[in-house]
Amino acid sequence: MARKTFPFSVPNRTPLYLAPMAGVSESPFRRLCHQHGADVVVTEFLSAEGIRRENEATISKLRFSQEERPIGVQIFGADPAAMADAAAMVTDLFAPDFVDINFGCPVKKVVRRNGGSGCLKDLGLVEDIIRAVSKATPLPVTVKTRSGWNEEMRDPVGIALRMQDAGARVFALHARTRTQMYSGQANWDEIARVAEALDIPVLGNGDIKTAQDAKRMLDHSGADGLMIGRGSYGQPWIFRQTRALIDGTPMPETPGVHERFAIALEHARMVQSYEVDAIGAALEFRKHLGWYVKGLPNSADLRAKLHQVRDFSEVENIFSNYLVFYEEYVAQGAKADDPDVSDLTCEAA
Repeated sequence: MARKTFPFSVPNRTPLYLAPMAGVSESPFRRLCHQHGADVVVTEFLSAEGIRRENEATISKLRFSQEERPIGVQIFGADPAAMADAAAMVTDLFAPDFVDINFGCPVKKVVRRNGGSGCLKDLGLVEDIIRAVSKATPLPVTVKTRSGWNEEMRDPVGIALRMQDAGARVFALHARTRTQMYSGQANWDEIARVAEALDIPVLGNGDIKTAQDAKRMLDHSGADGLMIGRGSYGQPWIFRQTRALIDGTPMPETPGVHERFAIALEHARMVQSYEVDAIGAALEFRKHLGWYVKGLPNSADLRAKLHQVRDFSEVENIFSNYLVFYEEYVAQGAKADDPDVSDLTCEAA
Protein backbone atom coordinates (compact mmCIF):
# COMPACT_ATOMS: atom_id res chain seq x y z
CA MET A 1 0.00 0.00 0.00
CA ALA A 2 1.31 3.46 -0.93
CA ARG A 3 2.40 5.65 1.96
CA LYS A 4 -0.17 8.33 2.74
CA THR A 5 1.08 11.91 2.71
CA PHE A 6 0.61 14.24 5.66
CA PRO A 7 -0.52 17.77 4.70
CA PHE A 8 2.25 19.45 6.70
CA SER A 9 5.93 18.77 7.21
CA VAL A 10 6.69 15.67 9.28
CA PRO A 11 9.76 13.43 9.27
CA ASN A 12 9.69 10.66 6.67
CA ARG A 13 8.55 8.04 9.18
CA THR A 14 5.49 7.03 11.16
CA PRO A 15 4.78 10.22 13.12
CA LEU A 16 4.20 10.12 16.86
CA TYR A 17 1.76 12.76 18.13
CA LEU A 18 1.31 14.15 21.61
CA ALA A 19 -2.47 14.20 22.01
CA PRO A 20 -4.33 17.38 22.92
CA MET A 21 -5.17 17.16 26.63
CA ALA A 22 -6.80 19.89 28.72
CA GLY A 23 -4.54 21.06 31.52
CA VAL A 24 -1.71 18.79 30.40
CA SER A 25 -0.50 19.50 26.86
CA GLU A 26 0.54 23.05 27.66
CA SER A 27 3.56 24.64 26.00
CA PRO A 28 6.21 23.42 28.50
CA PHE A 29 5.02 19.81 28.27
CA ARG A 30 4.77 20.02 24.48
CA ARG A 31 8.37 21.22 24.28
CA LEU A 32 9.51 18.52 26.67
CA CYS A 33 7.78 15.81 24.63
CA HIS A 34 9.37 17.15 21.44
CA GLN A 35 12.75 16.83 23.16
CA HIS A 36 11.92 13.22 24.01
CA GLY A 37 10.88 12.19 20.53
CA ALA A 38 7.35 13.43 19.78
CA ASP A 39 7.12 14.40 16.11
CA VAL A 40 3.92 16.47 16.28
CA VAL A 41 2.15 18.20 19.18
CA VAL A 42 -1.33 19.66 19.57
CA THR A 43 -2.54 22.34 21.98
CA GLU A 44 -5.11 21.79 24.66
CA PHE A 45 -8.60 21.88 23.15
CA LEU A 46 -9.88 25.47 23.13
CA SER A 47 -13.37 26.89 22.86
CA ALA A 48 -14.20 28.51 19.54
CA GLU A 49 -16.42 30.98 21.36
CA GLY A 50 -13.60 31.82 23.76
CA ILE A 51 -11.26 32.49 20.84
CA ARG A 52 -13.83 34.51 18.90
CA ARG A 53 -14.59 36.66 21.94
CA GLU A 54 -10.86 37.04 22.64
CA ASN A 55 -11.19 35.59 26.13
CA GLU A 56 -7.86 36.32 27.83
CA ALA A 57 -7.45 32.87 29.41
CA THR A 58 -8.25 31.13 26.13
CA ILE A 59 -5.98 33.32 24.01
CA SER A 60 -3.09 32.81 26.46
CA LYS A 61 -3.24 29.06 25.80
CA LEU A 62 -2.63 29.66 22.09
CA ARG A 63 0.94 30.78 22.70
CA PHE A 64 3.63 28.48 21.39
CA SER A 65 7.30 28.70 20.45
CA GLN A 66 8.93 27.84 17.15
CA GLU A 67 10.60 24.81 18.73
CA GLU A 68 7.15 23.26 19.16
CA ARG A 69 6.56 22.94 15.42
CA PRO A 70 4.94 21.10 13.81
CA ILE A 71 2.03 22.05 16.04
CA GLY A 72 -1.71 22.10 15.64
CA VAL A 73 -4.27 24.20 17.48
CA GLN A 74 -7.34 22.21 18.49
CA ILE A 75 -10.70 23.96 18.70
CA PHE A 76 -14.15 22.76 19.71
CA GLY A 77 -17.70 23.99 19.38
CA ALA A 78 -21.05 23.21 17.76
CA ASP A 79 -21.63 26.41 15.74
CA PRO A 80 -20.04 26.23 12.26
CA ALA A 81 -19.82 30.03 12.02
CA ALA A 82 -18.07 30.35 15.39
CA MET A 83 -15.72 27.52 14.51
CA ALA A 84 -14.89 29.21 11.20
CA ASP A 85 -14.22 32.55 12.91
CA ALA A 86 -12.00 30.88 15.50
CA ALA A 87 -10.02 29.04 12.82
CA ALA A 88 -9.49 32.27 10.88
CA MET A 89 -8.30 34.10 14.01
CA VAL A 90 -5.96 31.30 15.01
CA THR A 91 -4.50 31.26 11.50
CA ASP A 92 -3.99 35.02 11.31
CA LEU A 93 -2.67 35.58 14.81
CA PHE A 94 -0.70 32.42 15.59
CA ALA A 95 -0.08 30.59 12.28
CA PRO A 96 0.13 26.99 13.53
CA ASP A 97 0.86 24.17 11.10
CA PHE A 98 -2.72 22.90 11.13
CA VAL A 99 -6.10 23.39 12.78
CA ASP A 100 -7.57 20.37 14.53
CA ILE A 101 -11.26 19.94 15.37
CA ASN A 102 -12.24 18.11 18.53
CA PHE A 103 -15.11 15.70 17.98
CA GLY A 104 -13.97 13.36 20.72
CA CYS A 105 -14.04 15.04 24.15
CA PRO A 106 -16.50 13.11 26.37
CA VAL A 107 -16.63 15.62 29.26
CA LYS A 108 -20.17 16.59 30.27
CA LYS A 109 -19.68 20.37 30.29
CA VAL A 110 -18.49 20.19 26.68
CA VAL A 111 -20.98 17.59 25.48
CA ARG A 112 -24.04 19.30 26.93
CA ARG A 113 -23.38 22.17 24.51
CA ASN A 114 -23.06 19.58 21.72
CA GLY A 115 -19.31 20.18 21.51
CA GLY A 116 -16.64 17.49 21.39
CA SER A 117 -18.14 14.03 21.00
CA GLY A 118 -21.60 15.55 21.40
CA CYS A 119 -21.40 16.48 17.72
CA LEU A 120 -21.42 12.77 16.85
CA LYS A 121 -25.17 12.72 17.47
CA ASP A 122 -25.55 14.85 14.32
CA LEU A 123 -23.13 13.93 11.54
CA GLY A 124 -24.67 16.55 9.27
CA LEU A 125 -23.52 19.17 11.77
CA VAL A 126 -20.09 17.53 11.84
CA GLU A 127 -19.80 17.91 8.07
CA ASP A 128 -20.96 21.54 8.23
CA ILE A 129 -18.33 22.34 10.86
CA ILE A 130 -15.49 20.75 8.89
CA ARG A 131 -16.53 22.53 5.68
CA ALA A 132 -16.87 25.89 7.43
CA VAL A 133 -13.48 25.60 9.10
CA SER A 134 -11.84 24.43 5.86
CA LYS A 135 -13.18 27.48 4.02
CA ALA A 136 -12.01 29.83 6.77
CA THR A 137 -8.34 28.83 6.80
CA PRO A 138 -5.71 27.91 4.23
CA LEU A 139 -4.17 25.57 6.81
CA PRO A 140 -4.84 21.81 6.75
CA VAL A 141 -7.86 20.89 8.84
CA THR A 142 -7.58 17.66 10.82
CA VAL A 143 -10.00 15.90 13.18
CA LYS A 144 -9.92 13.82 16.34
CA THR A 145 -12.98 11.80 17.18
CA ARG A 146 -14.42 8.66 18.72
CA SER A 147 -16.09 5.59 17.26
CA GLY A 148 -19.55 7.03 17.81
CA TRP A 149 -21.83 8.54 20.42
CA ASN A 150 -22.94 5.19 21.83
CA GLU A 151 -23.04 1.53 20.83
CA GLU A 152 -26.18 2.03 18.73
CA MET A 153 -24.47 4.83 16.77
CA ARG A 154 -21.04 3.18 16.65
CA ASP A 155 -19.83 3.44 13.06
CA PRO A 156 -16.19 4.53 12.91
CA VAL A 157 -15.73 3.83 9.19
CA GLY A 158 -18.92 5.67 8.25
CA ILE A 159 -18.00 8.60 10.47
CA ALA A 160 -14.47 8.67 9.06
CA LEU A 161 -15.63 8.65 5.44
CA ARG A 162 -18.05 11.52 6.04
CA MET A 163 -15.34 13.56 7.75
CA GLN A 164 -12.90 12.85 4.93
CA ASP A 165 -15.48 13.86 2.32
CA ALA A 166 -16.17 17.09 4.23
CA GLY A 167 -12.50 18.08 4.00
CA ALA A 168 -10.57 16.51 6.89
CA ARG A 169 -6.92 15.98 5.93
CA VAL A 170 -5.88 13.72 8.84
CA PHE A 171 -8.19 11.54 10.93
CA ALA A 172 -7.39 10.53 14.53
CA LEU A 173 -9.56 7.84 16.11
CA HIS A 174 -9.90 7.11 19.81
CA ALA A 175 -11.57 3.76 19.37
CA ARG A 176 -14.19 4.09 22.10
CA THR A 177 -17.67 5.61 22.07
CA ARG A 178 -18.51 8.67 24.09
CA THR A 179 -20.65 6.68 26.50
CA GLN A 180 -17.68 4.42 27.24
CA MET A 181 -15.69 7.45 28.40
CA TYR A 182 -12.35 5.75 29.27
CA SER A 183 -13.78 2.43 30.43
CA GLY A 184 -13.38 -0.93 28.75
CA GLN A 185 -10.86 -1.40 25.97
CA ALA A 186 -10.23 0.66 22.86
CA ASN A 187 -11.14 -1.39 19.80
CA TRP A 188 -7.98 -1.40 17.71
CA ASP A 189 -9.77 -3.43 15.01
CA GLU A 190 -11.79 -0.29 14.28
CA ILE A 191 -8.60 1.71 13.73
CA ALA A 192 -7.47 -0.94 11.25
CA ARG A 193 -10.75 -0.77 9.33
CA VAL A 194 -10.64 3.02 9.19
CA ALA A 195 -7.00 3.04 8.08
CA GLU A 196 -7.91 0.69 5.24
CA ALA A 197 -10.99 2.69 4.20
CA LEU A 198 -9.56 6.21 4.12
CA ASP A 199 -7.30 7.91 1.59
CA ILE A 200 -6.03 10.37 4.20
CA PRO A 201 -3.61 9.50 7.04
CA VAL A 202 -5.17 7.81 10.06
CA LEU A 203 -3.84 8.11 13.61
CA GLY A 204 -4.51 5.43 16.22
CA ASN A 205 -5.31 6.50 19.76
CA GLY A 206 -6.48 4.74 22.91
CA ASP A 207 -4.91 2.42 25.50
CA ILE A 208 -1.30 3.31 24.69
CA LYS A 209 0.25 3.17 28.15
CA THR A 210 3.74 1.96 27.21
CA ALA A 211 6.01 1.90 24.18
CA GLN A 212 5.17 -1.77 23.80
CA ASP A 213 1.47 -0.87 23.62
CA ALA A 214 2.23 1.67 20.92
CA LYS A 215 4.12 -0.86 18.81
CA ARG A 216 1.33 -3.41 19.23
CA MET A 217 -1.27 -0.89 18.12
CA LEU A 218 0.77 0.03 15.07
CA ASP A 219 1.30 -3.59 14.09
CA HIS A 220 -2.36 -4.45 14.74
CA SER A 221 -3.96 -1.49 12.99
CA GLY A 222 -1.61 -0.47 10.21
CA ALA A 223 -2.28 3.15 11.21
CA ASP A 224 -0.28 5.88 9.52
CA GLY A 225 0.68 7.43 12.84
CA LEU A 226 0.09 7.15 16.57
CA MET A 227 -1.36 9.65 19.02
CA ILE A 228 -0.26 9.17 22.61
CA GLY A 229 -2.26 10.81 25.38
CA ARG A 230 -2.44 9.55 28.95
CA GLY A 231 0.52 7.25 28.30
CA SER A 232 2.73 10.34 28.29
CA TYR A 233 1.72 11.35 31.83
CA GLY A 234 4.93 11.45 33.85
CA GLN A 235 6.87 9.64 31.13
CA PRO A 236 7.61 11.89 28.13
CA TRP A 237 10.33 9.38 27.21
CA ILE A 238 7.58 7.06 25.90
CA PHE A 239 8.02 8.73 22.50
CA ARG A 240 11.74 7.90 22.25
CA GLN A 241 11.10 4.36 23.43
CA THR A 242 8.28 3.93 20.91
CA ARG A 243 10.44 5.24 18.08
CA ALA A 244 13.13 2.69 18.90
CA LEU A 245 10.65 -0.19 18.84
CA ILE A 246 9.18 0.99 15.54
CA ASP A 247 12.64 1.36 14.02
CA GLY A 248 13.77 -2.02 15.34
CA THR A 249 16.57 -0.56 17.43
CA PRO A 250 17.26 -1.26 21.14
CA MET A 251 14.70 0.49 23.30
CA PRO A 252 16.20 3.04 25.72
CA GLU A 253 15.80 2.00 29.32
CA THR A 254 13.14 3.67 31.39
CA PRO A 255 14.87 6.42 33.38
CA GLY A 256 15.91 5.54 36.90
CA VAL A 257 14.95 7.64 39.89
CA HIS A 258 17.75 10.20 39.55
CA GLU A 259 17.12 10.78 35.85
CA ARG A 260 13.36 10.82 36.35
CA PHE A 261 13.71 13.53 38.99
CA ALA A 262 16.04 15.49 36.71
CA ILE A 263 13.43 15.41 33.92
CA ALA A 264 10.68 16.43 36.35
CA LEU A 265 12.79 19.36 37.57
CA GLU A 266 13.53 20.43 34.01
CA HIS A 267 9.79 20.35 33.32
CA ALA A 268 9.16 22.39 36.47
CA ARG A 269 11.70 25.03 35.44
CA MET A 270 10.10 25.27 32.00
CA VAL A 271 6.69 25.81 33.59
CA GLN A 272 8.10 28.37 36.01
CA SER A 273 9.61 30.43 33.20
CA TYR A 274 6.47 30.16 31.06
CA GLU A 275 3.71 30.97 33.55
CA VAL A 276 3.08 34.40 35.03
CA ASP A 277 1.35 33.22 38.22
CA ALA A 278 4.10 31.32 40.05
CA ILE A 279 1.91 29.99 42.86
CA GLY A 280 -0.90 28.99 40.53
CA ALA A 281 1.60 27.26 38.24
CA ALA A 282 3.07 25.32 41.17
CA LEU A 283 -0.37 24.19 42.28
CA GLU A 284 -1.25 23.06 38.77
CA PHE A 285 2.07 21.25 38.43
CA ARG A 286 1.31 18.99 41.40
CA LYS A 287 -0.48 16.51 39.12
CA HIS A 288 2.63 16.18 36.94
CA LEU A 289 4.75 15.55 40.02
CA GLY A 290 2.39 12.80 41.09
CA TRP A 291 2.73 11.15 37.70
CA TYR A 292 6.52 11.38 37.68
CA VAL A 293 6.83 9.49 40.97
CA LYS A 294 4.14 6.89 40.35
CA GLY A 295 5.38 3.39 41.11
CA LEU A 296 8.45 4.44 43.08
CA PRO A 297 9.10 2.89 46.51
CA ASN A 298 6.96 4.62 49.12
CA SER A 299 5.43 6.75 46.37
CA ALA A 300 2.21 7.37 48.31
CA ASP A 301 4.12 9.25 50.99
CA LEU A 302 6.20 11.05 48.38
CA ARG A 303 3.09 12.09 46.43
CA ALA A 304 1.45 13.36 49.60
CA LYS A 305 4.39 15.72 50.16
CA LEU A 306 4.54 16.84 46.52
CA HIS A 307 0.81 17.53 46.47
CA GLN A 308 1.35 20.13 49.20
CA VAL A 309 3.93 22.26 47.37
CA ARG A 310 3.12 25.91 46.76
CA ASP A 311 6.48 26.93 45.35
CA PHE A 312 8.73 25.21 42.82
CA SER A 313 11.71 25.58 45.16
CA GLU A 314 10.10 23.04 47.49
CA VAL A 315 10.19 20.32 44.84
CA GLU A 316 13.96 20.02 44.64
CA ASN A 317 14.23 19.75 48.43
CA ILE A 318 11.59 17.00 48.57
CA PHE A 319 13.36 15.10 45.80
CA SER A 320 16.74 15.46 47.55
CA ASN A 321 15.33 14.11 50.80
CA TYR A 322 13.66 11.24 49.00
CA LEU A 323 16.95 10.26 47.34
CA VAL A 324 18.54 9.87 50.79
CA PHE A 325 15.81 7.37 51.64
CA TYR A 326 16.08 5.73 48.25
CA GLU A 327 19.82 5.15 48.48
CA GLU A 328 19.32 3.52 51.88
CA TYR A 329 16.50 1.47 50.46
CA VAL A 330 18.67 0.14 47.64
CA ALA A 331 21.65 -0.36 49.96
CA GLN A 332 19.56 -2.69 52.11
CA GLY A 333 19.12 -4.95 49.15
CA ALA A 334 15.71 -3.96 47.85
CA LYS A 335 15.21 -3.89 44.12
CA ALA A 336 15.25 -0.41 42.64
CA ASP A 337 11.77 -0.85 41.18
CA ASP A 338 10.22 -2.69 44.14
CA PRO A 339 7.48 -0.55 45.73
CA ASP A 340 7.29 -2.71 48.88
CA VAL A 341 8.92 -0.73 51.67
CA SER A 342 7.25 -2.34 54.65
CA ASP A 343 10.55 -2.68 56.51
CA LEU A 344 11.77 0.86 55.83
CA THR A 345 10.68 4.33 56.75
CA CYS A 346 10.85 7.45 54.65
CA GLU A 347 11.08 10.13 57.33
CA ALA A 348 13.62 12.10 55.30
CA ALA A 349 11.26 12.30 52.35
